[in-house]
Parts: sequence; structure tokens; C-alpha cells
Amino acid sequence: MFKRISTLVSLLALASMMLAACGSAPTEAPAATEAATEAPAATEAPAATEAPVAGAPEVCATDEYGCAVFKPGESIKIGMGAPMTGDYAAFGIDISQGAMIAIQDAGDVNGFKFELVTEDDGGSPEGGAAVANKFVTDPAIVAIAGHIFSGATNAAMPIYEKAGVPMMSPSATNPDLTKQSSKVFNRLVFTDADQGRFAAEYLFNKLAITKLAVIHDGSSYGQGLAQVTNDEFIKLGGEVVDFTAITPGESDYSATLADVASKQPQAIYFGGYNAEAAVIVNQMKQSGLDGVIFFGDDGTFGQDFLDRTAANSEGTYSTSLVPPASEARSKFDAAYEAAYQTPAGKLSPYTWTAYDSAASLIATIKSVAILGEDGNLYIPRSALVAAVRSIKDYPGLSGQVTCQENGECASSGPTFYIAKDGAWVEAEK
Repeated sequence: MFKRISTLVSLLALASMMLAACGSAPTEAPAATEAATEAPAATEAPAATEAPVAGAPEVCATDEYGCAVFKPGESIKIGMGAPMTGDYAAFGIDISQGAMIAIQDAGDVNGFKFELVTEDDGGSPEGGAAVANKFVTDPAIVAIAGHIFSGATNAAMPIYEKAGVPMMSPSATNPDLTKQSSKVFNRLVFTDADQGRFAAEYLFNKLAITKLAVIHDGSSYGQGLAQVTNDEFIKLGGEVVDFTAITPGESDYSATLADVASKQPQAIYFGGYNAEAAVIVNQMKQSGLDGVIFFGDDGTFGQDFLDRTAANSEGTYSTSLVPPASEARSKFDAAYEAAYQTPAGKLSPYTWTAYDSAASLIATIKSVAILGEDGNLYIPRSALVAAVRSIKDYPGLSGQVTCQENGECASSGPTFYIAKDGAWVEAEK
């Protein structure tokens, strides 16, 4: 209970309030950086919940984006944008499930629990922007464990930048994503610059390939990765006999493959995803490419590709970031399979980085959260953005996670796998 104050003090307080009401208007928030990919206009982010006079930490009044405020019983939400339907649903389902295990392991912070909110962005730029616009209107969403495709991520980034919502992607590998001076975007996966260079070296040095054909799906991910591999292979002294694009979603690439066959490559490097990769592999023999090696990327790794190609997958290569064996990984693998009746890593190579993405965000949220004197939980948004970018030596399943100044947080490089007897096994190093 507040003590009664004198009439004189009341009059002075009233005068002060009238003077404050005549003060200058708040400074307008800076405009969001325009997305490189055309996307729906960003929805204006909601103003941070105004902190109560009593009980709120002082930082909420000075934080650039204010504080997210949670009343007792409310959940702290982490968003995820991913393809949950269609040809690429295996990625979204697997990554969201990996993140859910992290939510289950998270416990709480001062009695406040965590919640994962997953929305289907289709893996497209338009879907990424639409989901981001939806997420920033929910003041309970404080961080994003994604998005997971590079195109969708690129379109979503400026929307989260404007709202002050940090991202930690487990799978968006396009190198340009960390070249945009974003304060909010971070990722746990190696980049396509690394993947393309290592793939070119493996093809040229280990497999003794000197004539390579490069095919891509035209996406920012697939084309960018294909270009890196192309350039690095040429630098090594190899010859790229063809560099061509296909249209995603088609069921017949035999004409393109027949043209590639006429150039007599020893191997095909493909930049893209499992659905199109499977069509290519299934049509290689009939298109004159029998005996030519198919070398895929991390977008082709997983059980879905093997299921679509059956015996045709034998001898094909793919890229993954399956982490080394550890007690923590064994515990996670057991929990994942018990929860979803499928082994970790079967649907995509990102099961473990999905866990690390959500878990590292949760640990960072806990580090900046403040319990107010009023019983509410306060999360300063700018402080959270800075803390995520400053993650150091976080013990993830994929390795020790440390973020660089540009948001690169990967702890390991790619591992190559070969399909043998209907399963992926680590290729000879």
C-alpha cells in the first residue's frame, strides 16, 4: 500500500505530469532494410508491452526494442518458419521435431516455460516473409529457431531486424546471408562456400574426377552452392563441361540429362534438394549417364532421397553434418526416436543442429531474463539480440558453438556420405 501524501506534493506531481505530456514525441524507429528477394511488405512490429511503474527492471526503459513481458502462467515463445507440407516437408518436420526435444529439455526460467511455435513457410521467400510478418505481431515470440531455407530466411531477415527478434538458423547455408550486416541473423551450419570448396576438393582429389557437369535448381541455395563448386573445381585444374539449371517440381529431366550426357562428364554435382535430385538419379541411366557419379549436397541427404531412388541411389554421394558420437548425442538420439518413432538424421541432416539452434537460444534467453518485483518476467529484446550474437563455447550436440561478429556460429564442416545397400554410410576420407 502506498502512504498518503500531502496536498502540496499532489499538486506538484500533477504539474509535472502536465509538463511531461507536452514533451517531444518518441523518435521514430529506423526503417527496415529492404529484403533482397521480393516479398510482401513487412507488418509493423507491435510496440513492446509497456512496463508497469512498479516492479519493472530499469533496462526496459532504455532498451532499443523494449522488453517482452510475461505474466505468470504465460509461455516464452520461440518461432520456427519451415516447409511443413509438400516435397520438402521432411526437412521442416525433422527440424521442428529436433527443436521440440530442446523445448522439452529446457525446463523453465523463474517458473516460466518455453513453447515452440512452428508455421509453414513452404521454404519460399514469399512464405518466409509472410511467416515473419505473423511472428512479429506476437509479442510473446522473442527469438526464431530458423528459418531453415536460405530464400525464406533472406526474405524474413529484414522483418526480424526491424522488430529486434534474433534468429538462429540450423540450416540456411547461403554465404550471402551473413554479408548483409544483420544484427539478428545467426546460423549453426557451415556455409555453402565451405561445402562447395570441400565438395570440389573431394571430387578432384579423392575421386579423381577431371570432367564435371554441374546442375542446380535455380534457388538461392542450389545455384549459389553449384557456382561455388564450379569455381573451386576449375581452380583445382578440373574441367566443368556443363553448368545448367532445371525447373524445380518437374517429373522429367531426361532432355536436360541427355544434353549433359553428350558432354561426357565423369560426375554430376547437383545443387538443390532431394525431390529433384531423386528424379535426376532415377533418369540418369536412360539418359546416357550410366556409370556417371552423382554427387549431391546437404539438401539431398536423408532417408527421403533413398526412398525415392531405391536401387538407383547405390554409389551416389551426399553431404551431411552428422556430429561425432557422444553421450549427449546418444541421449538425444534415444529421446528423438522414442518421441517420433524414427531415427535422428533419417529425415534430414539437420536433426542435431535443430536441437542446438533452439537450445542455444533458450540458454541465452535465460541469461538475460529478469524477474520483476511485480512477478512478471521481462526479456530485454536488444540485450537478447546482443547476447545471441555473443554466444561462446556453448556445448551443443554438433560441437562447441561460438558466434563470430557476423553471425557465423558453425562448429564443424561437412562430412561426405555414400549410399550403400539402401543406407548412407560415411565415405572414405
